[in-house]
Amino acid sequence: MANPHNTHDDHAGHGSVKDYIIGFVLSVILTAIPFAIVMSPVLPKDTTIWVIMAFAVIQILVHLRYFLHLDFSKGQRNNVMAFVFTSLVIVFLVGLSVWIIFSIHREMMAQ
Repeated sequence: MANPHNTHDDHAGHGSVKDYIIGFVLSVILTAIPFAIVMSPVLPKDTTIWVIMAFAVIQILVHLRYFLHLDFSKGQRNNVMAFVFTSLVIVFLVGLSVWIIFSIHREMMAQ
């Protein structure tokens, strides 16, 4: 007997096969292009590094959208806020740790 109060859809928040295929193809492309740029050095080193970082950020966004199903819809607002908070904590933790390590290194080498 069905529960009339149960409005939860078991497949809510899951992507379709089409979304997974699109995400996979985009991920392969976003990996292959920087790989090709590194293997055939056609750009200066500094430009290559910036291009790789740009492709990495784009690939993170593709993974968030197509595999983790995070978007800016009203239903996903809590998940997006949790992700942003976690990302900031990680950035601060890693960034400040590196800053402390370099500061200690500089102070120890000055003596």
